[in-house]
Amino acid sequence: MKAKTLGSAVLFILTLLLMLTVLELNKNTLPGWALTLAASAGSAVLIRRSRSAGIKGLIWLGWLLLFAAVLVLTWPPVKAVPAAEGKNGGRTGVISLADGDVRGVLTADGKVEIYAGIPYAKPPVGDLRWRAPEDPLPWDGILDADHFAPMSMQPVHLPIHDSLAQIIGFHDYRISLTDNYRPPVSEDSLYVNVWKPAGEHDDLPVLVYIHGGSLQTGQPWYSDYSGESLAREGIVVVNMGYRLGVFGFLAEEELLRESGTAGNYGLLDQIKALEWVRDNIAAFGGDPSNVTLAGESAGAASVSALSVSPLAAGLFRRVVLESSTLASVQPPHSYRAFGEALESGRELMDRYRVSSVEELRALPADKLVGEADTQHHITPDGYVLTESPYESLRRGIHNGEAIFHGYNLHESGAFLLFGKTSREEFSGNVRGYFGDYADEVFALYPVRSDEEANTAWREIWGAVFFDYPHYCLNRLAVKNGIPVWEYRFSKENGRLGSWHSGEEVYLYGNIPEGSKLYDARDRELSREMFTAFKNFVVSGDPNGGAGIPWEQNLSSADLMEFGDRTGMIKESERKLGLYGILDKMQGETEPEE
Repeated sequence: MKAKTLGSAVLFILTLLLMLTVLELNKNTLPGWALTLAASAGSAVLIRRSRSAGIKGLIWLGWLLLFAAVLVLTWPPVKAVPAAEGKNGGRTGVISLADGDVRGVLTADGKVEIYAGIPYAKPPVGDLRWRAPEDPLPWDGILDADHFAPMSMQPVHLPIHDSLAQIIGFHDYRISLTDNYRPPVSEDSLYVNVWKPAGEHDDLPVLVYIHGGSLQTGQPWYSDYSGESLAREGIVVVNMGYRLGVFGFLAEEELLRESGTAGNYGLLDQIKALEWVRDNIAAFGGDPSNVTLAGESAGAASVSALSVSPLAAGLFRRVVLESSTLASVQPPHSYRAFGEALESGRELMDRYRVSSVEELRALPADKLVGEADTQHHITPDGYVLTESPYESLRRGIHNGEAIFHGYNLHESGAFLLFGKTSREEFSGNVRGYFGDYADEVFALYPVRSDEEANTAWREIWGAVFFDYPHYCLNRLAVKNGIPVWEYRFSKENGRLGSWHSGEEVYLYGNIPEGSKLYDARDRELSREMFTAFKNFVVSGDPNGGAGIPWEQNLSSADLMEFGDRTGMIKESERKLGLYGILDKMQGETEPEE
């Protein structure tokens, strides 16, 4: 009998721990914890006093139902994300901009000023949905820019889903009593955020950053690419929200007739933000003639497009592209031909049984947001992009005077996280993608086991989607005489390692001080990468100061290795052979000079 009682007690305790874990992962408010503990204490007393197994079962059921009610009643509220994490250092002085006055917040040590949620365009809602962004309305009084604006409209998950993704993918989940809320999501998201060194300054170099997320998701406040560390080194950093998914990249015939463009509203937002920087950054101490444009993943694809867009000419001097570019003949992601984009728009209209853009604009954003996966591609619309980025680059068109770019060794890790490729699947994947060139790929990647097949497919997948386009960009930059520096990030750690986006926390100097997921070499590498990045933003050359010497990539086979060691390396012969096959598949026959 005692054993049975002990077993029941253990089950009760384990159930309670599971309830508390769910509350934490789901970010429920603190009253949820109090109510759960109170209901659990009461249920424990009733269970102990009851002598009937049936009654005990009913008490257990009631306890579980009470928890379900508590889970709903204490659901995390929607709340704006504060500009400064934790306790800030108070308010900044007032800065006068073209549209009104703003006041930000200081970091806790008072060394960096942050201005979050400054409008750079009118909210693209109602009749302004799927139109070029318009100037923001001026405001009276002082705008307190102390919280980030909502993230752009995008599919969102339950908070517990995001917490589990953080645990499984990033391995750095942190228990906190200050994050029991959900960030807002809205079409009204066209706002910039600024980090600057505290105090009065003039003519500081400027970095403008475009976040990634497959042009479907993402937000400007993610700590890995926070501008705080760069601001501490005398650089003004700006990032922005821009329209995503169907709201940013829908192309449709009526839209084209309406304004002469369709499909690139997200890019038009980014251009509008760059114009805002040109007109306002001097008020923050920045030099509008010394702007570097940077982006990662889909953000880098955006940078790639803006680098050849006639609308963006003169708005920045140099570019940084992390883990994406549209420089290959057939970009593997974030891009499609204009005819394909228009056809996709017609199909969307049919799905929603609407016959006009007016009817489509009348639909609630929540109803359309699920189309993010069908409408997240940059396209040559004849206005923002007059031709493919590859064609422009081949003709020598590039808005940047220098290029800093690269990829990660295991880009595919996050995308193939839950999949294992067998020898049979490897063979089918290679034949399905490479067609007539499959045998050449098999010769480069002979596999004798499922393990070898899995490793080979991960390398090929990453090369196709990320590595090869950077190889193409470097080749075209060298051909056009543009100074170019290409890196490969290969450092493993306890977090993302060299998976897609794993380099950002190093490059932007944001490895958390107390994190045990990084060792001494990680921190040394971050200093090396950060120094090269900072030098490039300042002068267009990653060399200088205490930085590691970095030769220009006059051959696309040369790379700067950022990993267990830092230094120039040669790309592997196998990878170069794969690039040659991809060249033949895409009709790129021009030899590298």
